[in-house]
Amino acid sequence: MNQRLLRQLEFLVEIDKLKSVYRQSYITDRSRHENDAEHTWHLMIMAIVLLEHADNRHLDIVKVLKMLAVHDLVEIDAGDTFAYDERGHEGKYEREKAAASRIFGLLPNDQRDEFLALWEEFEARETSEAQYAAAIDRLQPLIQNYRTEGKSWREHGVTSDKVLARNRHIGDISRELWEYVQTLVADSVSRGYLKP
Repeated sequence: MNQRLLRQLEFLVEIDKLKSVYRQSYITDRSRHENDAEHTWHLMIMAIVLLEHADNRHLDIVKVLKMLAVHDLVEIDAGDTFAYDERGHEGKYEREKAAASRIFGLLPNDQRDEFLALWEEFEARETSEAQYAAAIDRLQPLIQNYRTEGKSWREHGVTSDKVLARNRHIGDISRELWEYVQTLVADSVSRGYLKP
């Protein structure tokens, strides 16, 4: 039996668990929390559709999509940390790094190394591709919260200054998307979806 294939299949079965990791964001019909697999799919489509709005239009979109595909797999072990949970962020990188080592370690060594490198690049946000991927990762829950009338924001008492501070780096990759975020946040405050 092909051992490489068996390792790849073991990894693919393992990552099915991402469908059971729920986030604080709700799907737009407000009926339930979104799961990480749905979030990942949505991010990948958003990255393709919104690429024309990146200030640097020469991004390697395949690399961006690979980063988005793997960046949340660590949450199978580490769980989803709510964006505005300051205590939850303590030790987050270490928890996720251990998860990355275990989960990507199921793969053959060359694929393990590639996935770890993609995950690290996403986390470091030093390349244009990682910055764009991270911006899309932040934009998606903003849109979800706006479309659910701030359901998650209101449940957690999130304020507009925290939303703007957490998402400010979107402006580093796209002035146009950052202007949209600022408009969305201001409208959310005026509608009562988000505390000032």
